[in-house]
Amino acid sequence: MKLITQSPKKALKAFLKQRPSESERDKFKNNLIALLDKISVIEKQPKDESEEHLKNNLRDFLRDTFYIDSNAINTKDKKDLVIHIGKTTDTDVAVIIEAKRPSNKNEMVSADNANKKALHELILYYLTERNAKENVQLKQLVVTDINQWFIIDANYFDKHIYRNTQIRKLYETKVNDKKDNPWFYEEIAKIVSKIDVEIPCVYFDIRDYEKILRNTATDDDKELVALYKILSPQHLLKIATPNDSNTLNERFYKELLHIIGLEEAREGTKNVIRRKKENKNAASLIELTIEALKTEDTFHRIPDIKVYGENKEEQTFNIALELCITWINRILFLKLLEGQLISYHQGNKDYRFLNSETIHDYDELFKLFHKVLAVNIPDRTEAIKTKYSRVPYLNSSLFEISELEDQTIKINSLENDGQLELINTTILKEIKKKAATLPSLDYLFQFLDAYDFASEGTEDWQKDNKQLINASVLGKVFEKINGYRDGSIFTPAFITMYMCRQSIRLAVVEKFNEALSEKDKKLFDKFDDIKNYTSRHYKTEDILKANEIINSLHICDPAVGSGHFLVSALNEIIAIKAELGILADDKGNNLSGYEIEIVNDELIITDQQGNPIEYKLQNGKPISKEVQRLQKTLFHQKQTIIENCLFGVDINPKSVLICRLRLWIELLKNAYYKETEYTELETLPNIDINIKCGNSLLSRFALDADLTKALKSIKYDIKAYRGFVNDYKNEKNRDVKRGLQKIIDGIKGDFKTEIIKTGKDFQNWYKAKGDVERLTQQFSFFELTPKEKKKWNEDVKTATDKMKKYEAVLDEIKNNVIYKNAFEWRFEFPEVLNNKGEFEGFDLIIGNPPYIKEYENRDAFNGLRNLECYQGKMDIWYLFGDLGLKILKPNNYLCYIATNNWVTNAGASNFRNIVVQNSQITNLTDFGAYMIFENASIQTMIMLFKNTKTTDNYTFDYRKLEGDKLVLQDVLNLLEGTETEKSVLLSPLVTKANLIDKPLTFNTDENSDLLDKIKTKHNFIIDPKKEIAQGIVPNPDVVNNNNILKLPPARVKKENIKVGDGVFIIDKGFFGKLSAKESRYIKPVYEPYLIDKYSINDFDKEIIYITKKNFKNDAPKLISHLEKFKEIMEDRRENQQGKLGFNNLHWPRDEYFFEKGEKILSVRKCAVPTFAFTEEEAYVMMSFNVIRSKRINLKYLTGLLNSKLVAFWLRKKGKMQGNAYQLDKEPLLEIPIYKPADKEANEIAKLVDKIISLKQQGKDSSEQEKKIDELVYKLYDITPDEQKIIEGQ
Repeated sequence: MKLITQSPKKALKAFLKQRPSESERDKFKNNLIALLDKISVIEKQPKDESEEHLKNNLRDFLRDTFYIDSNAINTKDKKDLVIHIGKTTDTDVAVIIEAKRPSNKNEMVSADNANKKALHELILYYLTERNAKENVQLKQLVVTDINQWFIIDANYFDKHIYRNTQIRKLYETKVNDKKDNPWFYEEIAKIVSKIDVEIPCVYFDIRDYEKILRNTATDDDKELVALYKILSPQHLLKIATPNDSNTLNERFYKELLHIIGLEEAREGTKNVIRRKKENKNAASLIELTIEALKTEDTFHRIPDIKVYGENKEEQTFNIALELCITWINRILFLKLLEGQLISYHQGNKDYRFLNSETIHDYDELFKLFHKVLAVNIPDRTEAIKTKYSRVPYLNSSLFEISELEDQTIKINSLENDGQLELINTTILKEIKKKAATLPSLDYLFQFLDAYDFASEGTEDWQKDNKQLINASVLGKVFEKINGYRDGSIFTPAFITMYMCRQSIRLAVVEKFNEALSEKDKKLFDKFDDIKNYTSRHYKTEDILKANEIINSLHICDPAVGSGHFLVSALNEIIAIKAELGILADDKGNNLSGYEIEIVNDELIITDQQGNPIEYKLQNGKPISKEVQRLQKTLFHQKQTIIENCLFGVDINPKSVLICRLRLWIELLKNAYYKETEYTELETLPNIDINIKCGNSLLSRFALDADLTKALKSIKYDIKAYRGFVNDYKNEKNRDVKRGLQKIIDGIKGDFKTEIIKTGKDFQNWYKAKGDVERLTQQFSFFELTPKEKKKWNEDVKTATDKMKKYEAVLDEIKNNVIYKNAFEWRFEFPEVLNNKGEFEGFDLIIGNPPYIKEYENRDAFNGLRNLECYQGKMDIWYLFGDLGLKILKPNNYLCYIATNNWVTNAGASNFRNIVVQNSQITNLTDFGAYMIFENASIQTMIMLFKNTKTTDNYTFDYRKLEGDKLVLQDVLNLLEGTETEKSVLLSPLVTKANLIDKPLTFNTDENSDLLDKIKTKHNFIIDPKKEIAQGIVPNPDVVNNNNILKLPPARVKKENIKVGDGVFIIDKGFFGKLSAKESRYIKPVYEPYLIDKYSINDFDKEIIYITKKNFKNDAPKLISHLEKFKEIMEDRRENQQGKLGFNNLHWPRDEYFFEKGEKILSVRKCAVPTFAFTEEEAYVMMSFNVIRSKRINLKYLTGLLNSKLVAFWLRKKGKMQGNAYQLDKEPLLEIPIYKPADKEANEIAKLVDKIISLKQQGKDSSEQEKKIDELVYKLYDITPDEQKIIEGQ
């Protein structure tokens, strides 16, 4: 065994962007110096005493510097020192430290010789924790003599020590035979000497830092940053920070919202961004904008004002919000630019321009936007050149007056004289002591100045009064300010990073095969094959060719949001090129001598020693030619990838703006000065043409619509169309750019017209029009007889009516409001059309599509109900899945993260069939009960599909988390493919014919054989139409936070209506004494908390069971009660269509299932399958299914359904939401019910009677339940070994 050492800097890339504070530095230095001062004293003491002092001093240093408030640290058993996972010593050990005296060379490990007593002791202590303590929380293992430190990731010990058969047997012998420690150390040394493995570890010698520690200068203190981080909880305890670069600075975000005049609030189950309800301040940005909009009254200039809302108030707010987002986006972009300029120029504050001294009011800010940033330097006025001499021109697009600004107001319409109150938690503490308010623009600038925008990429200590805000954090800020749109959720960075890595590498393999393999042959099966290829083909022309192949990738996110996936894809492609050795400048010279990788979703570039590379100027020039080449190469590589490879569509125009901005920011990170005089930054391209606004799911024209005639009738071909788009991307002149946009729009308009002309509807209209013209232009030399005249009139009318009918169809296609946001995949992106104009498709579809259930938002599905994938009870993301497969090239990949219940959900059956028939499942990674998304209780999975119909009988990579109390480390283990007690890793076989119209469930071979055996006993099927029903949907049952808003406030106040008040569901006896006629509408209702396995408890609620069918208009007291809530019911779709009265239950169901008589109540969502038998009248809501059948003994069926065997079946083949069973109708119908002879059924039925009786008396029934399990095992021929599998033994 050999230890392979690496420096702290190299080991710390995951924490590169984290910057400890200067106060943390001072504490660290003082405590470390104190520890070192004690070493010489310790060495002079007797051995036993000195080792004890050593442990105590080391404990004090670590505790007082890092762990005093978070983790217990002490000696434990024979272990010198341990750090616990929690604050108390009864929590698991996370770090084991074996400490030796500095002079104890014989026992201390070294890089050359690890086989020393210190390692032997560490192995024993590790095995004791893993075996005797059953501890799986170990993170790091440390051997130190205070000077030298070896830090080993515990995962390497798991792999090479814990899983080593010889070592485990040795440990078992020691424990079982009570061997002493010296015997173990002697034996383990023999095994270690023969283990041929290399274990990476972090190594450092504190003596190398002593000079820096003890000198008074602080210039070289940054050399201590890595040492500090390596001993901190983030590294030693592996405190997971996978979102590090995108972690939201809540304080920054909240104060920015305050300045804008917004607040984040919870409305029902959703977080929303809204105008402040209380404490509105007229000087906030949104209030200033709303006031200016009212004053200038320009809404008549907006062609379709309804896009912004149904009434004037809604429209005003939404327009104001879009304007504010546009302006704040610009300002934050400029703040990053300012920070970058200051950093490039070694902290020179002359490059500051975003402050109140320079920009004193909104008029000057307007000038900065539109007369400075939107204008190339030679075209700026002399006054502008003088005042803003250091402000570069980057790209006009972001700073051109937008269409909405042109139609409404610009930022110079805002009043300048208002004072905005500082928020209580303001970062401007010193200013708040002197003044409670500031002018709004001055407040914004001072607030931004309080944060550090200039230090990204540097490794140093953070000033205590400045917090770092980097470009990636702003991505999340942009997303949140944009608001929580229906179904839109920000994807964590570690997820986008993982998905891009997995899928883009597969797409690259396909690209290389497409470019270099002969027909029907594959040169490359996996990414490593390409690495081998590029390592052998390293000439300049080979490097340029490989770049050309990768640059031809076309990656699309059809619900792009803030662009997070595209940013991750950009970084991944750069990392792939670096890994292949082809990341090169424009001459084909690759970048060597650097380590380029993605850590925490950030592109990290360091030298061989682990130092981050910084682009800086000195004496007006870059610090070296190589740094200039690196920065320039990265800029142009990113530019090429953004222009050629990345595409996005979103229905929300604000999201589109933010996505474009994020991609510009990624380029800004590598902006460089042109070589001429190093005074002018390279300009940014016009990437807006790749990120488009529209409804991805809605198109007028099919992907195979014929463009042949269109291409013949217009003067441009596809190559020319593609050329105009490419020209647009790099055009700097605004007028030329507008001209190019006009040509591009004209080509797309011609395509639309010509496609319509070649369509069936146009041909029908054209023929009918010809018939009308032929009839009306007929000429006769003779007068028509009355009879002929009559027939002629009839023919003309018939032909005219037919023509008008087809004309109406064409008008519908052209003008239907449904198609207002339609996105025409057929021709919007010429990059994915071949030269004949045929749609070829993208190489990768990736993203996190919106999750919208139809019953929650029916309007979102308007225009989509005729799609192949559509069905009732579906989620809109299934349509995005279907779309993704359709717009993919053959043999390429779709990678989504979405809800995990599609594999079993009834509303996803169409989508499942499409996936099974039209694709090859490559990977499913199910996160079980772990909630990946912040503020969203949604269970999710990552899915990867290959677009091929031909593959069948294949295996795929299936991963799933099981159990509860899941933590982030469990997720990371699953993504890495590490098998743990909480992860299931399978390679299931897919046979398409077996999966059509079926839920998708996957099991181990052992489980599959057992499940197949259970299925063979299936001889009884519940009739899905007559014997099972879902519960009632009152809609509403009670008043909630959302529906109370539909009621008139005056009535709410007068009637004292509160959230929680009953509407259709009321407390038992709520109405007191009712007449016999009214009483017949009041029914007992049972909720899940009243249901046990086998039996039900007394009801405490009742339901007003009034339906359209049963109501006789004879219940005035009940109607009076319901009238108080009338507006809630009238908002239901069926009420608006005139199908229901306000007093009718929404979906009442067949009353037969609830009336007196034998029935089984099945709880739909439960920790354990719960089925209760009753003969009582029992009405239930949607949280239940009810089974009634005269064809089977229902008491027997109750026993069977509550058995461990059925629970096992449902867990493996049913529908699970994390650890909860989701017992919908479909999984219940799939249970392989065995109907035995009456004798066997009666035996179980009698036990069910006994259980119900015992439960009603509050007595234990476990003996009878166990007996039922045994009888069920016997009925299904289950062996003792199979029984153990079922019971998880």
